[in-house]
Amino acid sequence: MRQELMSLPKTLAEDVARNLVMVARLLDEDADLAYGYSRVALRLASRVAAVREAAGFASYATERYAEALAEFRACRRMTGTVDLWPVMADCERGMGRPERALEMAGASEVHKLDRAGQVEMRLVAAGARRDMGQNDAAVVTLQSPELASNAVHPWTARLRYAYADALLAAGREDEAREWFAKSLEADQSGSTDASDRLAQLDGVAFVDALDDADDEQPAADEAAAEDRDGVADGADGVDGGNAPDDEVTEAAEGEADDDEGRKDREAGDAGEPDVDLTDEADPTAFLDDPFKEPSKNTEG
Repeated sequence: MRQELMSLPKTLAEDVARNLVMVARLLDEDADLAYGYSRVALRLASRVAAVREAAGFASYATERYAEALAEFRACRRMTGTVDLWPVMADCERGMGRPERALEMAGASEVHKLDRAGQVEMRLVAAGARRDMGQNDAAVVTLQSPELASNAVHPWTARLRYAYADALLAAGREDEAREWFAKSLEADQSGSTDASDRLAQLDGVAFVDALDDADDEQPAADEAAAEDRDGVADGADGVDGGNAPDDEVTEAAEGEADDDEGRKDREAGDAGEPDVDLTDEADPTAFLDDPFKEPSKNTEG
């Protein structure tokens, strides 16, 4: 890639390199963001094969299979290599064309792939068989010297996992469990979820203790709130806590009404003049002195 970028002006090469580094860094963590960086690099240097390849993998990771296939084909034309043949076939699968993927699996280009590439091609071909509902054929497709070997390679865990999954789809559960276990043995980097699949087959359910604690806390808080409400209700009662709150409130309001009525009668007996609420009263008279109440017109 460095040699390809050297064909560009220095400043442009640096900008393209930065974007390609971000694509590689983010591809597994944030594929959408990696895709954005790949499009920038593609606009800057679309004639660089490494840029087309990076753009292809970013599109592939975000399931833009048509775009990915176009970029991989462009890269292949530029380099003349067949290294991308398996992922190109998988793009055909992603576009809903498993028959085309199987045709590519039988093409002469497959014989030019290295051992790892041929294993990838088997994985794609088996996936295409399963897409077509041919589960038994998928099992046969994956049977190979690489699967039977006890040696562990970077692709061993994925190959054994795919075989176990195909066996399970074909209804061969006991054999599937055996191969999930073999996949787990070879999975040194944790690239598969073979341990989870084994647990499912054994009927083991994993429970997250932290999640359970979070679920129980709201219930505990609700129960505590109900207890507090009960205590408050008992404290609000009268006559030893036996009178309902509504009765206490009504009694208090009745006493207040009696007090108001007594005060009104006393004021009437004192002969206090009534306030004139007619339009003749000047509602703005108090503005000259804001601390003085408005004047009242009285009768007689």
